[in-house]
Amino acid sequence: MTTATEALPTRPRRAAGWSALPPLLRRGILLALLIGAWQAYVTAGHVDKLLFASPADTARAFVRGWTNGSLSEPTLETLKILGLGLVIGAAVAAVFAVAASLTTVGEDLLQLLSSILNPLPGVAVLPLAMLWFGLNTKAILFAIANATIWPIALNLSTGFKTANPTIVAVGRNIGLSRWRVVTDVLVPAALPHAITGLKTAWAFGWRTIIAAELVFGVAGSKGGLGTYINNAKLYLLIPQVFAGLVTIAILGVLFEYLFTVLERHTVVRWGMQTS
Repeated sequence: MTTATEALPTRPRRAAGWSALPPLLRRGILLALLIGAWQAYVTAGHVDKLLFASPADTARAFVRGWTNGSLSEPTLETLKILGLGLVIGAAVAAVFAVAASLTTVGEDLLQLLSSILNPLPGVAVLPLAMLWFGLNTKAILFAIANATIWPIALNLSTGFKTANPTIVAVGRNIGLSRWRVVTDVLVPAALPHAITGLKTAWAFGWRTIIAAELVFGVAGSKGGLGTYINNAKLYLLIPQVFAGLVTIAILGVLFEYLFTVLERHTVVRWGMQTS
């Protein structure tokens, strides 16, 4: 028997303190503290300007680079190559995932190739790509495609396997062919996994192309962001080096936000969250 107090609905507790602040404000405060610590280290440590740049010097180099095009053009070149590599990787990954869902041979092939190639860092295949294609964009595209195929293919395959069996059975019962079951039933059901795979592939591809430009000196026809950082390092232009690193960080945050917005307007809005 419940008492009158127990029968009353409990009110949700209001967040207090730090948790009560909006997420954007909380992260802005943390960012300001990090920049303050950075400035304090430069001021108190009396660091050599040939080795370390202050936040003010970095900000000036960042604004100047994006204004005169010396930083913006390499960044756009890198993003263009990365986007093309992602498209190629996603197309190949879709073929592997569909083949794995339709045939046992395709499933075995995907598992075998992914277990061999997926653990390889993207830059590990660059020496071979350079021998095949030379020091040009094709070598980078090959490395990016190899880095992005497997996370997308594996996530798509998982999405196909975990699709609601009732919906799949309904599709078959109404006379859909195996191909139509894949395109009309399995592909929409695998959307959450597809976005997760694309997010992982973006991170792998981004690290691959920056490492390719920094370590191996492979770049597109105009040179990319990694080339900009490497050239600034060679000429001891430390503020420019930091400006390039800040650009990488900003782009990472921006794309993470874009993927969050995409998930919010598709997966979350349609009630398709994965457990």
